[in-house]
Amino acid sequence: MTSPAHLAVCLGRRRACWHAGVLLAVLLGGLYLVRRHWPALENGAWRLAEADQGWLLAGAAAAVGTWAASALAQQGAVVRRLPGRRLVAAQFAASAANHLLPAGLGAAAVNLRFLMRCGLPAGRSASALAVKATAGATVRLVLIAVLGPACPGLLRLPRLTPTALAVTVGGLALLAALPASPWWGRCRRALSAVLTDIRTLHANPPRAAALWGGSAAFAALHCLVLIAVTRAVALPLPPLQVALLYLAASSAAALLPTPGGLGSLDAALALALTVSGAPTVAAASAVLGYRLLTVWVPLLPGLFVLGVLVRRKAL
Repeated sequence: MTSPAHLAVCLGRRRACWHAGVLLAVLLGGLYLVRRHWPALENGAWRLAEADQGWLLAGAAAAVGTWAASALAQQGAVVRRLPGRRLVAAQFAASAANHLLPAGLGAAAVNLRFLMRCGLPAGRSASALAVKATAGATVRLVLIAVLGPACPGLLRLPRLTPTALAVTVGGLALLAALPASPWWGRCRRALSAVLTDIRTLHANPPRAAALWGGSAAFAALHCLVLIAVTRAVALPLPPLQVALLYLAASSAAALLPTPGGLGSLDAALALALTVSGAPTVAAASAVLGYRLLTVWVPLLPGLFVLGVLVRRKAL
């Protein structure tokens, strides 16, 4: 008879294999796109090297602000007061770890460990991460709904193909079958815990303001990073359109479990900018600049901070 521990190990291995397979497929697809569009990427890199340094510095300042906004949102998801400096440092480290593991697992693991080190039980810590993620997703949808009418015709709903219809029907059938699943009880208890935490947080106005304000600031600052880079490379798109395109592309890229959206976000963002009228070289420069400021420059310092937090047993 299979023991629960052995079953959990098997499920973990299957999940890891599935993530690794999807990650490998996305990376191979990304390499294919890089090879196919290498001239545009090379020209984009040269254009970025000659970009306006003032706008790039403004984008770097906005990128730094994203870690403070993430810390504010995380504090808003927890009633207990967290140590401010260590919280910001943990967000910086989490952003680096997020680019090493798929589907946001790196950032989730760092934040979960940090909250547990601050004295929160594992269940409460996981619930706080779920509350923060829910607030972030809700803010993105609200911003898209607000900016959409300001940029008419920029976003178009995809046509309902037979494949999309089949996927939708399959998803609805899966949801309908959930109550009969043995996992439904656990999912319901987890959802109940998250809803309880949300009600508790909204009974505390400062925490609710921190949660929603930090989530909104995080999304807005990422938009500002991309807007600053597009200004630096003289990309001919209005700032509101750039912000809306980033929100839509990043939301779509979140459906693919790649580390930090590697490959998926780059392709979605480049495609969105190009379809909206940006020259291919300018779009490639904007994506490269955005990645440079939000991923490659802070990656090594973030990993260093992660190591320091581990050594000091803050994680």
